[in-house]
Amino acid sequence: MKKIILSRTDNLGDVILTLPMAGVLKKFIPDCKIYFLGKSYTRPLIEACSFVDEFLDWDERISQKSKVKSQKSSIRHPVSSINFLSDIMPDAIIHVFPNKEIARLAKQAGIPVRIGTSHRWYHWLYCTKLLHFTRKNSDLHEAQLNLKMLKPLGIKQTFRLEDIPGYYGFHPHPYPLPRGEAKQRMDQNHPSRLGRLILHPKSKGSAREWGLDNFSRLIALLPADRFSIFITGTKEEGTRMKDFLDKNKDRVTDLTGKLTLAELISFIDSCDAIVAASTGPLHIAAALGKFTLGLYAPMKPIYPKRWAPLGKNAHYLCTDKPGCTDCKNSSECHCLKEITPEEVAERLLKSEV
Repeated sequence: MKKIILSRTDNLGDVILTLPMAGVLKKFIPDCKIYFLGKSYTRPLIEACSFVDEFLDWDERISQKSKVKSQKSSIRHPVSSINFLSDIMPDAIIHVFPNKEIARLAKQAGIPVRIGTSHRWYHWLYCTKLLHFTRKNSDLHEAQLNLKMLKPLGIKQTFRLEDIPGYYGFHPHPYPLPRGEAKQRMDQNHPSRLGRLILHPKSKGSAREWGLDNFSRLIALLPADRFSIFITGTKEEGTRMKDFLDKNKDRVTDLTGKLTLAELISFIDSCDAIVAASTGPLHIAAALGKFTLGLYAPMKPIYPKRWAPLGKNAHYLCTDKPGCTDCKNSSECHCLKEITPEEVAERLLKSEV
């Protein structure tokens, strides 16, 4: 088995928890070449993994296909005959995140081993190896479920959670720290002797959120002579958090919308700790070995048993309500907001940050 494609065309946290698959493959099949098929915006994350040999940009392939579609009908064999997978001539592809079009292209390319779960009907048409397990109702962590997909390649062991971080191979490329006003504020207001703490209040809808009032209370509880506090997020999230940012402007540096993903990864690597919901930056920090404190709801399938950050200094807080479904149909999560700022502050103050 020389060339293996890992296909995961979804979001940052999901991708981070998929990277150990590459590390395990390199351990058990040392001479294999690993390709990672992902979204364009996840490229810096995937290229920071020492176990991945080449990134394949799915968005770029879609764009190329769209251009071909827009050409005149004089093309004898349109889009369906253009299959970038054929050029690679891989021995196997693992559909970690199901995608019908990728599954179809993999079969069309004649990839000998095509692995997917049996719970997607199109995998019965396009895959050669079907795995009979469901993620939604499993008690295993997402990273463990990903590793189960290596079974058809002869890797059948169950990996302990504490062993998985050793397979990240995550070594981001250094980028300059933020420029302009943000850089000036960092230099003037945040002495290097202080612990650098990232607060990432929003989640782009990927997780239940703790609430800006709780983050404000947390900031007030943290001693100014101990922590330099940075707020990260997208530009849109920064706009929605304007009142929160204005309220806390004397204690925090606003980095929302000021960092590319590559710069954010490098910045996280330069910091000491992060507090966030179950989001990409949380899992990035965990993979980098930072003090990571995730804030979780106890509801399946978004609870920490499935999505906890994995790292040598990764932790989480979750209310003790096993199987709670009270907030299932609501965007607000009362269980999550029962975690108090005092609890979070205590964990930070007891850390070595």
